Amino acid sequence: PASSLSRPPAASPPAPAAGMAAAEELLALLECKVCFEPFGPSGQRRPRNLPCGHVLCQDCAAALGAAGRRGLECPFCRRAWGSSETSDCLPLLQLLEAAGAAGSLPLAAAAAAAPAAPSGLALRISLGGWGQLVNPSGVAACPRSGRLAVAHDGKKRIKVFGASGACVRQFGERGEAGNDVKYPLDVAVTLDGHVVVSDGGDRAVKAFDLEGRGTLAIREGFSLPWGLDITRENEVVVTDSEAGALYRLAADFGKGKLRKLQVIQAKLTSPRGVAVAQASGAIAVIEHLRAKGANNSSTRVKIFSADMKLLGQMDTFGLNLIFPSKIYATAVAFDREGQVIVTDVYNQAVVCLGKPEEFPVFKPIISHGLSYPVGLTYMTNNSLVVLDGGDHSVKIYSST
Repeated sequence: PASSLSRPPAASPPAPAAGMAAAEELLALLECKVCFEPFGPSGQRRPRNLPCGHVLCQDCAAALGAAGRRGLECPFCRRAWGSSETSDCLPLLQLLEAAGAAGSLPLAAAAAAAPAAPSGLALRISLGGWGQLVNPSGVAACPRSGRLAVAHDGKKRIKVFGASGACVRQFGERGEAGNDVKYPLDVAVTLDGHVVVSDGGDRAVKAFDLEGRGTLAIREGFSLPWGLDITRENEVVVTDSEAGALYRLAADFGKGKLRKLQVIQAKLTSPRGVAVAQASGAIAVIEHLRAKGANNSSTRVKIFSADMKLLGQMDTFGLNLIFPSKIYATAVAFDREGQVIVTDVYNQAVVCLGKPEEFPVFKPIISHGLSYPVGLTYMTNNSLVVLDGGDHSVKIYSST
């Protein structure tokens, strides 16, 4: 397993060979390491997680857990599990979706060839790695302490990292109890320090204090809650991917009392990532579109004002007019100046789309060193935090 804290070597321009190596690593993520067949979005090749964090295809999981065997023994770590304990590996399913959108996986060399933005950002620290984080899906910064909460598929679903990079707490058991977390999709931290998790396993939004004690679980009203962010009024904005809706949730998390849950925007198309601008209250949402025919998935970024008036939108194909490469956005954030920042898994990059009034411009701010960026947030010191699902890490970038 990788160290929980690693400092990057001195930055240097990526060589084409290094870019190709990164692309090969990304391709390797998409094949079952038992039968070496490529994963698929459905059927026998659908990727399945074991409770130990290892992933194999549905067909291999069924074969290893066949009648006459004593449960399902992981072929990698030899731990035994029940056949019913497997679950869909959503990060890999999202990667398959992004790959299918373009017909093939991106070559890292193409991203390396893109103009590196003079952003003045440098990789300061990298946290996690395989064994510390397992298929991470969401990251958020605590506004008070600066600690980072990460949602992932380990036994303890939420890990909290301190300023030094050490894991200071982990909680959220995988299980069936009321406060357990079955499958976390995103995480946010309220202004008063409560950790809020969207649980795709039982279609709920759950809150914990920073000691890991469950304080509130909201199961009614959601079809598939996904993205989370906090407003300046300490309310939670939640996307519901299946319902195509955006919710505003107000609660007394300390007392475990729900005060309000209302739809503030409907008729969205599979909304997932969401972010709230703290200064203006503007809301950015990423929709995942699916047209008829193969390889027609794409994404669209919508920007709303605080009173939910549409300020602007741009989809994958519209961005192609600005930048000669397909864009597939997975996470969104607002920086201190109110600019819209997105992760782009197709080009393995982080891109600035400008302020809502000038949206969209196109300015890559991180164009190398990422494998599969799935999460994004800013810390109170304006450091940029990128969650990289490709190497199971959290990467923190600071101004040079």
